[in-house]
Amino acid sequence: MLPELQAGADWDAELAEPAVAPAAGAASPHAFDVFTAPAADKGVQNSLDVILDIPVRLTVELGRSKITVRNMLQLAQGSVIELDGLAGEPMDVLINDCLIAQGEVVVVNDRFGIRLTDITNPAERIRSLKK
Repeated sequence: MLPELQAGADWDAELAEPAVAPAAGAASPHAFDVFTAPAADKGVQNSLDVILDIPVRLTVELGRSKITVRNMLQLAQGSVIELDGLAGEPMDVLINDCLIAQGEVVVVNDRFGIRLTDITNPAERIRSLKK
């Protein structure tokens, strides 16, 4: 069973409300504002609560490589496959195959984890879901 994921400070900061309200007529900096219900209409907020516990697949990608079927059949224990990712390069963090962040590998209590170093903005995440 996988350990429970905890939101890091970067994620919390990304979703936090801005300290200064946007100028009149300016677009909202948060794509999720479309889901925020007015105080008088709690029905919309309750609708959002329904989806908050839906599980999603989180993937951390070290790199990729293309090989032929012939080479794949020759793989054995100890084989090395060269990836296109460079050592020290940030790794992609995907949710349901949509890029949401990049990060670096960390080890905590003998378990691998990823520290998020760059998070795509919420509007970009919503656009990638529509593809």
